[in-house]
Amino acid sequence: MAKKWDITTVRNIGISAHIDSGKTTLSERILFYGGKIHAIHEVKGKDGVGATMDSMDLEREKGITIQSAATQVTWKDYTINLIDTPGHVDFTIEVERSLRVLDGAILVLCGVSGVQSQSITVDRQMKRYGVPRLAFVNKLDRQGANPFRVKDALVEKLRLNAVMFQIPIGLEDQHKGAVDLVQMKAFVNEGANGETVKEMEIPADLLEQAKEYRKIMIEKLADIDESIGEKFLMEQEPTLEEIKAATRKGVINLKLVPVFCGSAFKNKGVQLLLDAVLDYLPTPEEKKEHALDLDKGEEKFDLFPDNDKPLVALAFKLQDTQFGQLTYMRVYQGKMSKGDFITNTSSGKNVKVPRLVRMHSEKMEELDTTYSGDIVAVFGIDCASGDTFTDGKLNAAMQSMHVPDAVISLAIAPKEKAGANNFTKALQKFRKEDPTFRVHRDEESAETIISGMGELHLEIYVERMKREFNCEVVVGQPQVAYRETIGQPAPYDYTHKKQTGGSGQYAKVVGTIDPLPADSEETYMFENDVVGGRIPREFIPAVEEGFKEQCAKGPLIGFPIVGVKVTLTDGAYHDVDSSYMAFKICAMAAMREVYMKAKPTVLEPIMKLETTAPEEYQGPVTGQINQRRGVIMGTTTIEGNVTIEAEVPLTEMFGYSTDLRSATKGKGEFSMEFAKYSPAPRNVQDDLVKKYQQKRLDEQKK
Repeated sequence: MAKKWDITTVRNIGISAHIDSGKTTLSERILFYGGKIHAIHEVKGKDGVGATMDSMDLEREKGITIQSAATQVTWKDYTINLIDTPGHVDFTIEVERSLRVLDGAILVLCGVSGVQSQSITVDRQMKRYGVPRLAFVNKLDRQGANPFRVKDALVEKLRLNAVMFQIPIGLEDQHKGAVDLVQMKAFVNEGANGETVKEMEIPADLLEQAKEYRKIMIEKLADIDESIGEKFLMEQEPTLEEIKAATRKGVINLKLVPVFCGSAFKNKGVQLLLDAVLDYLPTPEEKKEHALDLDKGEEKFDLFPDNDKPLVALAFKLQDTQFGQLTYMRVYQGKMSKGDFITNTSSGKNVKVPRLVRMHSEKMEELDTTYSGDIVAVFGIDCASGDTFTDGKLNAAMQSMHVPDAVISLAIAPKEKAGANNFTKALQKFRKEDPTFRVHRDEESAETIISGMGELHLEIYVERMKREFNCEVVVGQPQVAYRETIGQPAPYDYTHKKQTGGSGQYAKVVGTIDPLPADSEETYMFENDVVGGRIPREFIPAVEEGFKEQCAKGPLIGFPIVGVKVTLTDGAYHDVDSSYMAFKICAMAAMREVYMKAKPTVLEPIMKLETTAPEEYQGPVTGQINQRRGVIMGTTTIEGNVTIEAEVPLTEMFGYSTDLRSATKGKGEFSMEFAKYSPAPRNVQDDLVKKYQQKRLDEQKK
């Protein structure tokens, strides 16, 4: 008899860290102590097995994903779903989604390096999603480790209210365990794999330090909890229960980050960290979640992890296995059983749940039913990452399906004809996994174009094609997604006449085109001001369609025209020769003719660039940004590192990573995301126009 599902004993947590802080090593120990694996394998182990949670070679370079997206361990009768949160942020939706399904997290920091650039990025994302966290200072067995310095960095660099809840017993090669400041006891790991945790009195030489840090801890808790505050003022000792309750409250309300110590590699401190996960991180009930009601214009409503309510589940990760597509889902409300029919709210399709499984790294366990708050995997459901599923009683989505527009494209083709099949398969798979990765075919040049969020983003997919699908590809020049618009109003008056045997074609349209205001949400508007039936009503949609179709590809450089309002004021028709087609052709020709009189302008994508480098390189880094037509928005300096925020045209950003590395001896890093479109300088526009005209001439010669 399986034990009854009890949501208070569930924790959905992730482990996040800067690359190489020991995230995977820690996951491995958690699986081992939770009884999921029976031997520990190191990340770079001599046994050649490699860590359980590690995956493809690209994981090392990029931290893309870890093979199992959610694995479950049992610790002291509690269920812990451990979710992989990818290390690297290429501002793709994937990382955000993994964070979205977490209720709490462990931020792992290296005892020597402390808060690194990526710890800052991960922290920023956790704050965006309001994820409560504990900090674990790892690698205390290494030369130069100092958890107190790391705690100070958490306060200074990340502005977190970090408080020591443990102090280490010995550091570097003397590191043996930790003193728990809540219980005021010392804990030492023994046994070949540290599986035995021995409780003892605090060593005499650490007693003073422990008392001092416990006092700080209680003082910090007094700020969060009134009853402890009162006791603190009366100089009374709070009870163990009061301390735990106050800490839990502080963590869940994002007002406190308890700091724990250890060395996962040396099997120290992991069990105490797991105890802290149970004591302080929220249950699925305590983390507030909401969905959007699609029948009520995306109105927000709260979700409750109640098994009797209508089902709401989110597919947050896809993975290909030998059994077909595996979809990881987080059940937020209601329950889901094998054989149930569920509805994908983004496609409206009804599907049957063929197989429900729980993943433990590579192994699977079959399930009949899964309840609110749980994380499971489903086989045989065709969907995309980020789709919401319901039982049909609700039409809801877990997040507004806003996917940022792609800003960069590459033409790619398989190197050998034989690879064409795998090439298509790879593109289909990547498209499903990542909504920011797009594929289309350019009819004119007959090329396959992939588009994404940045150079790095597309580079990864090209590399994955080679490794996972054994398909070498030829990559063309990167192409920036420009737009065209108009700079001034212009009138049009166009007549389309064609007289050849039989019925002819006749249509006339008169009106103006105007630029839309810069802050307008719309990219194209059409207004019909025709009176007195000068154009019959049934032909108006044809005029609108003609103008709109012509806007898909501007005559200036062949990119979509945006920010245009077309007003139709007058026209004429012929009883016999006018038709839907005649008016559509007439409108397209009118747009082509008037467009050049309306001061056409090229818009280029502007990126928000954030570059971080040691202070001594501030000059060269700023110089590079200025050379690339960048506008510097602000500069901040934290502990010898300078962060420069700028807005730079994407066109100028190719090869930036190489230049930055050489200017900063490899110490600079940057992140980039799309900000807005703005008019390109005249010389850039003239160049683009010239190139486009040349391309048209070459195509005509063919």
